[in-house]
Amino acid sequence: MNGNETQGRGTSSPADPLKQAKTVTMIVYALQAGSFVLGITIIAAIIINYLKREEVKGTWLASHFRWQIRTFWFGLLWGAVGAITALAGIGFVLLGVDLVWVIYRIVKGWLRLSEGKEMYAAA
Repeated sequence: MNGNETQGRGTSSPADPLKQAKTVTMIVYALQAGSFVLGITIIAAIIINYLKREEVKGTWLASHFRWQIRTFWFGLLWGAVGAITALAGIGFVLLGVDLVWVIYRIVKGWLRLSEGKEMYAAA
């Protein structure tokens, strides 16, 4: 067997881990979006973010993980504040704004991932 016959079998190119990480990042966006139908998927998304965060460290995908994690925690924070203040009336406005903000973050992140771009511009 020559070197060409073994290519593609049992070996990974340096791009494979990055391609797999991009797929995981897309799955997390899908789980975040799916949480509007099945709320529990957002928990799966944040768990994946924390479990896989080290694997994307130092890559352009790390910015997406940061974006996704922040979307979860700030969405949860403002959702909780909105729920608590709902009795005062303003909470419903906060919940509505939070909903729009989370949708915006998921869509923007997914689009930038599809374009192969980082979430934050390099300074």
